[in-house]
Amino acid sequence: MYIYKKPNEIDNRRIDLLGWSDQMASSPSPSHQTQIPLPSDPGGEILDSKANGSLVPIHIVTHAHQLPKEFLEPSAENHLVIGFDCEGVDLCRNGTLCIMQLAFSDAIYLVDAIEGGEMLVKACKPALESSNITKVIHDCKRDSEALYFQFGIKLDNVVDTQIAYSLIEKQEGRTRVPDDYISFVGLLADPRYCGISYLEKEEVCVLLRQDPNFWTYRPLSELMVRAAADDVRFLLYIYRKMVEKLNQQSLWYLAVRGALYSRCFCVNDNDFADWPPLPPVPDSVVVEDNIPEEEELSILDVPPGKMGRVIGRRGASILAIKESCNAEIFIGGSKGPPDKVFIIGPVKQVRKAEAMLRGRMLEMY
Repeated sequence: MYIYKKPNEIDNRRIDLLGWSDQMASSPSPSHQTQIPLPSDPGGEILDSKANGSLVPIHIVTHAHQLPKEFLEPSAENHLVIGFDCEGVDLCRNGTLCIMQLAFSDAIYLVDAIEGGEMLVKACKPALESSNITKVIHDCKRDSEALYFQFGIKLDNVVDTQIAYSLIEKQEGRTRVPDDYISFVGLLADPRYCGISYLEKEEVCVLLRQDPNFWTYRPLSELMVRAAADDVRFLLYIYRKMVEKLNQQSLWYLAVRGALYSRCFCVNDNDFADWPPLPPVPDSVVVEDNIPEEEELSILDVPPGKMGRVIGRRGASILAIKESCNAEIFIGGSKGPPDKVFIIGPVKQVRKAEAMLRGRMLEMY
């Protein structure tokens, strides 16, 4: 286990976990390298990140010109698929975005929002909003919220691996209980996708609890660079594994739900009219005029003092509603917004959930 030290106290230990190279922070730029799994790894085998990986550089970005041109200037002629994640302090509409991680097949870029500031983050806006760049991310809701409220960025064309995992489970006949969302650590450990133990993620979580400002310290320590890169370097590999499993209808649901989850906490006054339209139902999923039901995001206002009734004792009420409806229901919790319930799913199921939630608000104890 690593003992956390502020950047100026960190020693140059050799670090060789999960495919990291022996280069130290004092090496010439780029000072870090890591392995990115190759897409040709045989299906069904547990990934050995060292044996089956390509050694790539990790670039710490403080100016936009350090990013690839094809990222900064997206085009229909050059569609990109990248791994994406964000790190910060209490990351949401009010938190602090510290790093954006971009994983390409030949490099990882850590976009330093602390050093580069608003100008650097906004230089990424065309790419993050582009339909020509697919952003592969695990659980996009809070990252998207931070980008929207702090920088006016509407995250688009998202493939959320948490959503993809649930769709594959359903497609293969497995039943998921409400609120049983796969964590990134759990996804990496699944032998169908990686089969890798990511114990260091838990160590970083402990450090964050001890010091919530962990991601604000500069210069970035070796541990910080490693942890940030590890959160994205497997995403392209997992993406390819998942796309191979998903049928056409599930792929459409993945695109629609990625769009809905991206705007979930991004509450505005115009019903998301300034966001891109949802992906239409493709002809390939229409069988004998049987058209899949469209999905939507509904935001339900909860009157002051009524949220307790919605949630119920130890969450019993909200859990019962989730079990009764084929829809996802989210509450802002400590990060907010505190007075709203977010419902995503097929239109009829969303209406059912709305009715049940309103009923709970009217009940008397």
